[in-house]
Amino acid sequence: MSALRHDHPWLTLDLGAEMPVLSWAVNRPGLVRARRILWREVRNADLPEGLDVEAWLTRELAARGTSDAVCFLTSCNIAQVCEAHTEVAGIRARAVATVGLSNAESVGTRLPPASHGWGTINIAVQLSEGLTEGARIEALSIATQARTAALMQSGLCLSTGPVTGTGTDCVALAAPEGATRYAGLHTALGEALGRAVRDAVTRGIALWQSSDAAREARHG
Repeated sequence: MSALRHDHPWLTLDLGAEMPVLSWAVNRPGLVRARRILWREVRNADLPEGLDVEAWLTRELAARGTSDAVCFLTSCNIAQVCEAHTEVAGIRARAVATVGLSNAESVGTRLPPASHGWGTINIAVQLSEGLTEGARIEALSIATQARTAALMQSGLCLSTGPVTGTGTDCVALAAPEGATRYAGLHTALGEALGRAVRDAVTRGIALWQSSDAAREARHG
């Protein structure tokens, strides 16, 4: 699997070949074919009030010649990207995560939007196994579950309950087309991708907790 490329304010994951990617990313959401997954780090000055963010990102991507990429937006420090690799029964999983929690929420409740940034959790998962459409959806749910498990294990809490994510989290899952029909917790595939995501997010939480952003969130 190819190396990450950090060219601030961009982070690029080259998948090595075009393949199906399922996500709810800002650029090219849904089930699309892509070779690259990108992160774009932003600051408040990049996104003034009233800006059409999607149109702005479209222009930014076009200027780089990367309009075909699936792309996340985050205000967290993408230099603190965390990566984890696992292999179970010959199935390889790679998780790449950037973690910011200034925009944290507890599921089923809602706080006023953060005024000090939109730190979020963005996760790209790459699998070696070829999946059916149903397995792809199930795998995305396992990745999301693993993110939440890492957060709950951290013990982070809000006035509304335990932190389970942020208001702007996103997961993108890339895997070849294939015949594998299931990706649940009883499968080697589910174990591999779940462990990779949980490990990457756990490391990201620890980095965020030691950062200036975390101190600002606690005292902001």
